[in-house]
Amino acid sequence: MKFSLILALMLLCGLCLAGCLGVDTDFLDSRSSPQESNDALEKSSGVPSIYPTTAPLSGTSSSLLTGQKLIKTANLEVEVKDVSLGVEALAQIAASHGGYLSSSALSRGYADRLSATVTVRIPQPQFEAAIAAIKGTGTILSESVNSGDVTEEYIDLEARKGALQRQLDQYNRILEKVEKVEDVLKVQVEIERVQVELDRIEGRLRYLDNRIDLSTITVRLVEPAPIGGETGHNFIDVINEGIRGFLTTIDAIIILFFSLLPFLILGGAAYAVYRWRKGDAKIPPPSAEKGP
Repeated sequence: MKFSLILALMLLCGLCLAGCLGVDTDFLDSRSSPQESNDALEKSSGVPSIYPTTAPLSGTSSSLLTGQKLIKTANLEVEVKDVSLGVEALAQIAASHGGYLSSSALSRGYADRLSATVTVRIPQPQFEAAIAAIKGTGTILSESVNSGDVTEEYIDLEARKGALQRQLDQYNRILEKVEKVEDVLKVQVEIERVQVELDRIEGRLRYLDNRIDLSTITVRLVEPAPIGGETGHNFIDVINEGIRGFLTTIDAIIILFFSLLPFLILGGAAYAVYRWRKGDAKIPPPSAEKGP
């Protein structure tokens, strides 16, 4: 009786030891879905689920949504007396409002008329004040202001980032428990996949933060148009236009002549036949000789 009891206790201890040391890693089998693999792990080893539940994000949205996430941009065309001085003025306006001049490009047109395209980045709280200051540098020819709401995308990215971070932490805990080399490699593959997705989301969030925090204002500076229009008055252009009109007329005459040439040939031939027949009609017939 004692021997049977001891044998049963030894068998029970062996089963418990095997259950503690052996971790079933079939949850990483590529043939099963992530959630099914998760359930298998949770049942076999007691490790908590590595995938977040699909519960609504009402609890996180209140902490994430601290205000509207807006991307503000503006495009202005300003007429100034001196484009070079206008570029310097825009750089000073940007600096005085906590921003900076992002890019500038100058071009020279007819009669050395300068134009420039300048982009400045301004902290969003100073956006309207900066636009008002830019308007004071010259005459506004055109203006457009846009505000894009990215609040929903931002909240979604933050929620996905949190879920992926939890997955990554739980995969790392699982990695500490597995012992087989093949299981370690499978877990590392999953860790790398989650890390890549997490890096992509964090990069997108950094981009949105930059566009939200610093608004973009693009300004096109132009000098006043010269007297006589955009290109002014040019006698050489007038002479060239006259020569072009003369040559166009000659071309039209040549085209008309060759277009009517077949009719002229036919008309000339018909007239020649008409003259020939009329000439034959005027020749009197020879008179008969009269007898004695």
